[in-house]
Amino acid sequence: MRLLRSPAIARTGILPVAVTAVLVASLVATDAKADKIANPVAVFSGLDKITGRIITFEVGLDETVQFGALQITPRVCYSRPATESPNTTSFVEVDEVTLDNKISRIFSGWMFASSPGLHGVEHPVFDVWLLECKGGTRIIPDAKPEMTPPQGVPAPAVPQGQQPLRPDRRVPAR
Repeated sequence: MRLLRSPAIARTGILPVAVTAVLVASLVATDAKADKIANPVAVFSGLDKITGRIITFEVGLDETVQFGALQITPRVCYSRPATESPNTTSFVEVDEVTLDNKISRIFSGWMFASSPGLHGVEHPVFDVWLLECKGGTRIIPDAKPEMTPPQGVPAPAVPQGQQPLRPDRRVPAR
């Protein structure tokens, strides 16, 4: 505590520089958190509101499972490595089969296991929500923004009499 109250530290500004360095280092260290694991199986829970029964079932990607009058088809299912904070997501299509065998899409979107109340399917008789994804080993790295324009894209035009700005040069203040 004595170091933080030192007048020499306050005068030189070392503490703000040190804090900034720690923050930058933590931001650089968290780049890997965006990586995700592609999983071949999505695990759902379904509630039959008539019987009060909750059923857990597994569905392979691009396979359709019928739960009551609902047909559930997961298209992708992503999770995070065990060392990261959990973030399980799945893109799911849910169709309802009516009594006269007509199929209508009632849900097409992302489900998040961390918030089933917000991103689940609420039907008058059946509810379905994502629990987890299973079986994945393939890690998909997060796409980093490119610093250079893609090939075939021309560089921006520079007005006559001016030199193009280099990345290591700052724009002068006006």
